[in-house]
Amino acid sequence: MRLYPKVIPIISRECIQQLTQDGDIEVEMMRVADAEMDLSAIMREYLANEERVNQATREALERRGYDYSKFNQVKREMADVRGFKMGDEGIEYVINQMIEFLLISRNVEEVFSPDNVLRAKIFSVMKKHLDVDDEIDKEARSRLKHLQEGTSAFDIEYNKTVEQIRRARGLI
Repeated sequence: MRLYPKVIPIISRECIQQLTQDGDIEVEMMRVADAEMDLSAIMREYLANEERVNQATREALERRGYDYSKFNQVKREMADVRGFKMGDEGIEYVINQMIEFLLISRNVEEVFSPDNVLRAKIFSVMKKHLDVDDEIDKEARSRLKHLQEGTSAFDIEYNKTVEQIRRARGLI
């Protein structure tokens, strides 16, 4: 699952709506927008940290003289060094930050449900919007059936195709 900037406000809105409707949290009507903006800020901060890891990765590739085919491997190293969680662990980290926010925020009057209930509901909202990557992966692979997977030609064309699909869907 991958977090895209365009879906952040939607996820924030749906999380607050769902939790409020289900009686898991209580938010005054006048503070709903502020609570949504706070959840958005958590996700945007995660993306900013990810961009810093990406920048460090690009610099490390240049320093070491590697080509971009090693980007993911070096990125994992950079993320580990910085204690940055990626992929599903990153989503779990973001959800935990959201739950912490709900518990301490002045914009949330009361939290009635335990963490595991909040976590499950927030995860379901996020999953709905973040599973786009699986669909994009399947579409890209179906377009590249003429290339052998694992080759450098496949990797290059796969990355180009994924980017084209994301642009077409308005995700970047």
